Order: sequence, then C-alpha cells, then structure tokens
Amino acid sequence: MLTTASLFLPLVGAALAPLLTRLLKHNAAWPLSLFLLLPFLIYAGGLQAIADSGVEKGGFAWAPSLGLDFAWRLDGLSLTFALLISGIGTLIVLYSGGYLKGHPQQGRFFSFMLMFSAAMLGVVLSDNLLMLFVYWELTSITSFLLIGFDHARQASRRAAFQALMVTGGGGLFLLAGLLMLSQFAGVADMTGLLAKGGLVRDHHLMGAALVLVLVGAFTKSAQFPFHFWLPNAMEAPTPVSAFLHSATMVKAGVYLLMRLYPVFGETALWQTVLPVFGGVTLLVGAVLALRQTDLKLMLAYTTVASLGLLVMLTGIGSQKAIEAAVLYLVAHALFKGSLFMIAGVIDHETGIRDITRLGGLRNAMPLTFAAACLAALSMGGLPFFAGFMAKEEIYAALTDGDAWMFVMLAAAIAGNAMMLAIGFAIALKPFLGANVETPKHAHDGPVLLMAGPLLLALAGLGAALLATIFHRAITSPMASAISGRPVDIGISAVPHLNLPFALSLLTILLGTGILIGLGKARNAIDRMLIFIGWGPDRGFDQAVSGLIRCSHRLSRILQPGRLDIYLTVTFIVIAASLLWPMFSYDELPALPAWPSVQLHEGGFMLIAAIGLVSVLVARSRLTAIVSLGIQGFAVAILYLLFGAPDLSFTQFMVETLSVIILALIMTRLRLDIVDRRSPRQIAMDATIAVACGLGFTLFLLRAVEVPFNTELTTFFSQYSKTVAHGANVVNVIIVDFRGTDTLGEIAVVVITGLAILALIRLRADKPGSTFNDPDAEEGQAA
Repeated sequence: MLTTASLFLPLVGAALAPLLTRLLKHNAAWPLSLFLLLPFLIYAGGLQAIADSGVEKGGFAWAPSLGLDFAWRLDGLSLTFALLISGIGTLIVLYSGGYLKGHPQQGRFFSFMLMFSAAMLGVVLSDNLLMLFVYWELTSITSFLLIGFDHARQASRRAAFQALMVTGGGGLFLLAGLLMLSQFAGVADMTGLLAKGGLVRDHHLMGAALVLVLVGAFTKSAQFPFHFWLPNAMEAPTPVSAFLHSATMVKAGVYLLMRLYPVFGETALWQTVLPVFGGVTLLVGAVLALRQTDLKLMLAYTTVASLGLLVMLTGIGSQKAIEAAVLYLVAHALFKGSLFMIAGVIDHETGIRDITRLGGLRNAMPLTFAAACLAALSMGGLPFFAGFMAKEEIYAALTDGDAWMFVMLAAAIAGNAMMLAIGFAIALKPFLGANVETPKHAHDGPVLLMAGPLLLALAGLGAALLATIFHRAITSPMASAISGRPVDIGISAVPHLNLPFALSLLTILLGTGILIGLGKARNAIDRMLIFIGWGPDRGFDQAVSGLIRCSHRLSRILQPGRLDIYLTVTFIVIAASLLWPMFSYDELPALPAWPSVQLHEGGFMLIAAIGLVSVLVARSRLTAIVSLGIQGFAVAILYLLFGAPDLSFTQFMVETLSVIILALIMTRLRLDIVDRRSPRQIAMDATIAVACGLGFTLFLLRAVEVPFNTELTTFFSQYSKTVAHGANVVNVIIVDFRGTDTLGEIAVVVITGLAILALIRLRADKPGSTFNDPDAEEGQAA
C-alpha cells in the first residue's frame, strides 16, 4: 500500500506547487521536497525486506477489460533506482528553491520537476508492460517541459524539441518491441516476461523485437548516434541537468537493459550490439568532453561516456561485469549529480561557467571547492570512494577474457582517463590559480544550493567507507535482480596490489597527463571536428528540414485548395470502399423481390424522385437547394410512415436548417448562375454519384440478408427502464448509454460555433471589412 501511495505523492506535490510557491516563494522548496522525501523513506524502509525476499509486488486493477493493471514490482534493481530518483530528487527540489529564487515561474518549474519524478518512479517500478511504456513516454513529455522551461530562448525551444523527437520517437520503437515480447511470452507483465525468457529467445522474431527495444533504450540513454540530444539539453536550468541528465532520465534506458538482461543476456546479438555501441559511445563522449569549455557541457559529454560504459558492461554480461555496472551506476549518480550542482553554484554565484574564464575561487567558495574535490575524487576512481570500487570491478571484469575483451578494456581505460581529466579540471581549475574577475561577487551559495552537492559528494565517500553495509543493502540485491541469481559483492575501497589496481594507476597517470595538456587536447580535437564537419546534430536538423520540405510538397499535392477536388476524391474513395470488396470477394446481394407498396407510400417516393430530378435540371443553385429540401422532406415522411417518428423529426430539422443555411450562404456569395462544367466533367461527376448510390444500395441489401442480431435490442429494451429510468429507448441511448459521446458531439459543435464567431468578429474589426457583401463590393467598385 505504501509503495502504491509513493507513486502518487509527487503528483500531489506537483498539483500543490504553484499555490505553495505563491505563498512561500522560494521557501516552498522545503515542503515540496517532502513529496519526494517520503517516498525515499518508504523505499529505504524496504531495503531489508528486499535483501531477504528478493521481490515484492502489488498494485490494483486499472482497466481489467484491457488486461491493464497498475502493477508495481520492487526488487533490488527497481529499489535502487527508486532510492536514487527520490533521494536525489529531494535534494534537487531544495536546490531549485535556491537556484531559481525570484524567478516568476518557479512554481511551474517545481510542478514540472515533481511530475517528472513521478514519471521516473513509474518507469522503474512498473510491472505491467503497457504501464511501463506510458510512464516512459511521460518522462519524455515532462523532460520536454523542463528543457524548454526558458521558452523565450530559441536554443531552449530547439533543445526541448530535439529531446522530445529523439526520445519520444524511440519510445514508439520500444512500444512495438514490448508488444512483440508480450505476444512471444503470452504475458503482459515484466515478472511473467522474465520467467518465460526461453520462449522469447526461441522465437524466430526475437532479433526484431530486441532491435526495437534497443532503439528505445539507446535513444533514451543517449547512445551513439543518438547522443547529440543530451548535451543540447544543457539549455535547461542546472537543476534539470543535475537530475534528468545525470541520475535519472538518461539512465532509464540502462535500467531497461538491465531489467531485460535475464531475457536477452545470453544471445549473441545482445553480446555484440551492446558492447560495440556502448564502447563507441564511451570514447565519443569522452573525446567530445575534452573539447568543451562550458562546465555543464563538459559534464554532459562525460555523462554520455558513462552511459556508454554502463551499456558496454551490461552487454558483456558476465557476473563481474554486472557487478561493475551496478557499482558504477550508483557511484556515477552520486558524483555526477554533485558536480552538476556545483557547476550551477559556480554559474549562479559568479555569473559565468566558462572554465577558461574562472580561477582563484577557493577562498571565496571554500565549501563549493571541497564538494567539487570530493566528487572529482570519486569520478576519477581514487581509493576510498565509491568510484574507486566501481573502476576496480570494471577492470576485474575486462581482464578476464579474449582479444575482444582486451579491446573493450582499452576503451574503458582511455575513457576513464579522459573522464578523470575532466572531473579534476572542473574541481581544480575554477578554484586554483590567480583570482579571475567574474561578473558577480563570488561566494558560497545558501543552504538550499549547497546541501545537495555536499551530501551527494559525502555519500560517495560514505558508501566506500561503509562498503559492507552498502553492498548488503544496495549493490548485492541490485546485482542479484539483474542476474536472476544471488550475487554477493564484496569489493572494498581499500586498494589491493593486483592487475585491476595496476590498471587504475595507469588510468590515473593517463588522466593526469591529459589534464596537464588539456588545452592542447582541446585545440586538437576542435581542429579534427572542424575537418570532419558533419555530425549527428547537424544531421538531425537536416532530417527535420527535409521532413518539412517533403510535407509541404505532399500537402500541395493532396491539398491543392480546391473544394471540388476534395469532394471528388472523397466520393471516389467511398464508392471504391463499398463496391470493390463486394465484387472482389463475391459478396453481392441476391436480387430481392419487388416489395408491395401502398399508394400513399409510392406517392411520397415519387415526390422524392421528382425532387432529385429537379436538383439535376435546376437552372439556378437556389432552385437546386429548394428541390433538395423537397426530396429530404419526402424521405422524412417515409421514416414517419415506417414507424420512426424520432428519426423523421431529426430529418425534418436537418433538411429545414440545411435549406435555410444554404440559401443564406448563397445570398452572400457571387457564384455563376449557370453550371459551366464541361460535358466530360459532368459525365465523370455523374458516374461517381451513381457509383456511390449503387454502392450504398448494394451494401444495405447485403446487410439485411444477414440474420438480425438481437443482443443490443434485448439489452437496451431490458435496461433502459430499469437502469436509465427512461421509456424512450432511443433517447436513453443518446443521453445515457452514449451520454459521453453525445456530450463530445455537443462540445464539438459549441467549439466550432465559437471559432466561427471569433473569425467573424476578427473580420468585422478590420477597417473596411465587408464580409464579401455584394452590395458593399459594388459600392467599392463604384
């Protein structure tokens, strides 16, 4: 029950955020943080239970007729992610209170942030596959709102649009993959899917389903070549970058891969695609990070690299690799969240975040400097920090294998060395050296700004110093949930003289060398990228531009602006849809016997026929409109004679209004009195009209040949009086059984009327407007 409630608490906070911010200003961060702190405490209280039992499930029936349940699954993997989301989210909400202090839209920002938190919790806790997809797309939508928060800036709008297109589009691939997996295994929940992984692996379309899932995961976790959206998302305020783009949203893809490891982990496609794409992403992200001078962009590209490393380890799939991935995921969330917030503090308190224009801040910002050093030590993988345990386990996993494993080891060493250089560049360059003048007077931030980075940096140290407790409560249950079997992680933060430690020393030496020559490396990479020229980011713009050009050209073909063409195409499609199936599948009706017709019935049929002929031979459009009304009234009388008075009344109303409205329109338009169509056009229009009439006639004759199903008739007759308390079955259907549909139709009519009224008033307000009045036009011409 508490876990179910925890999924809705952030949504309650999101609803209250604007009101609380209006009342408490930036201090609303304190009560709003409780809506994430409470879920964190709920999840923390379940650590021992999950460590003992492994899995807990719950929820409630949501849409049983669709097989859709609001079902959650809590195990070591989902619990760790839930703790990171709610715990770091609590600190981010507090951080946002200080960072956006005085912003006129701070309440809206709080609301968006809490909605995103709820969506992320839904992703990692969902057991139902469709529920997982719904939350998956909600993270894309809420991140769009957060990235584009500063919507007055074109760069923010572009970044938000790009992130939504890439991650939202990838979500559609994921939906297709999840539906295929559900069909293969015959289940609709993640628990059942994990239990029936063998059925999935044996299916001949397993490869297609896996590729679809990988596209969804790769786009969300910024894997090459979809990595470009993440650095561009740094246009968002720093709290967004620290939360979405380091600890939560970008790891959703990694979460999904880890979750599906028991299903696909032993397949050759998995063990090939993930290490290749992960390794390439690791190197591309690390190299591009060296080129940057903006603190946030440096961290963004190292995040891309870290995500690549996690995907690579998950793809390798050995027990050591899974342990390394688990350790690195937690360590990365702690040190990267801290460093992002530190970058925000520097920007907020100095007015600049260009690393080449910063220096000497250690005395003015001692707490920020201390937090930056702690986070960098963990990012660099130095002893006694969580990052060290992760790096030692990475190298232990990659040193046990063949030549292919050696290639990945080389990629890991190179990537880690470059990330070490970036981490210490951010921790040291702004604070050491000579004082550099900044736009603002530099000082440490208030408690709302400093609590987050300090606590996360210290958490990276505490996790290593209390490694036994950390492994028993967090990493071992998480690794067990991924592997599908009990795993006991025992690595400590104390160095041991072995090959992984030697590789760690090599990484530190390489990273130190890169740090010393960072300026030269930046210039060399910049020249290389200028020489290459094209990149995925530019390719995205080209793809969008090409899509827009194609849509314009297609629109000019499909929508040339001529009503006669639209009507002609519409009726051709109607005629083809009616006639083609009946002729193709030999479904033509048998010729019916000529019915006996009473004299008065025949008289009204004759009147209808005369009205139809009058329409065809009318010499003016007004005459044709009146003749059309005659035909409609005759049909309405026939409805009355055959026992449908309500339908007859509706027909009378429609025909009356049609004649009046069309007649009024004709008085406002200048139309030719004579039909100027060519004989060829008249013949084509007549053919289409006859085809439509013949199609409907044959369709109705075929329909009445089918035995009448009385189920609905019996249902409505039985329940109209007892349930809806109405004797008129038709009225009850319209206002009760189909009440929502009727309300929707009324709403459409009202909205359309309001839109027309607005257009009329807009035209009336324009000077010299005449509404195409013929008299006014003649006066102007005179």
